[in-house]
Amino acid sequence: MATLADIGVAAGINILTALIFLLLFAILRIQPFNDRVYFPKWYLKGLRSSPLVNPGALVSKIVNLDFRSYIRFLSWMPAALKMPESELIDHAGFDSAVYLRIYLIGLKIFVPIALLSWSILVPVNWTSNGLQLAKLHDVKSSNIDKLSISNVERGSDRFWAHLMLEYAFTFWTCYVLLKEYEKIASMRLAFLQSEERRADEFTVLVRNIPPHTS
Repeated sequence: MATLADIGVAAGINILTALIFLLLFAILRIQPFNDRVYFPKWYLKGLRSSPLVNPGALVSKIVNLDFRSYIRFLSWMPAALKMPESELIDHAGFDSAVYLRIYLIGLKIFVPIALLSWSILVPVNWTSNGLQLAKLHDVKSSNIDKLSISNVERGSDRFWAHLMLEYAFTFWTCYVLLKEYEKIASMRLAFLQSEERRADEFTVLVRNIPPHTS
């Protein structure tokens, strides 16, 4: 059975890994050789020029030597969260706005689920005696296991709480996904209508046409 130390180690590894990837992204995005990768829309609009063609030392064209930028390298996060979606699309592109909404979808889904689980399921599991009775059959467990469904006695009416909340969680998840997909679809249509028409939007590529035989 899992212990509190096991859960703490797993959580620590996941949090540390997430922080490492976040720091790598934040540092790599301010390097000159990645400028076109992270700011392509600015290049298309002519608002930004490549630092690789600017006069200066070769090292400054590859590595960002402005140490002040490393101090505020995470300042873009609160600015992106506060920016209206229309402005964010114009600033960073449609994909960036959708990517940000994915994180908001996660909060909309899992925050209510976590609150309901801790307020209903945790007391139901903790006050049961399933593991205490199982110890009579040499089943090993820890206090952390009392929070899980394994502590509910077999045949107990408390399983109804798990069943009802399982349906509630499934319905809530499907409802949020449906509403968000509708919102993203309408955003995409509005974005495509606002963009200039291109020939490739109305072109069909046909391959493997058999040769004409007379």
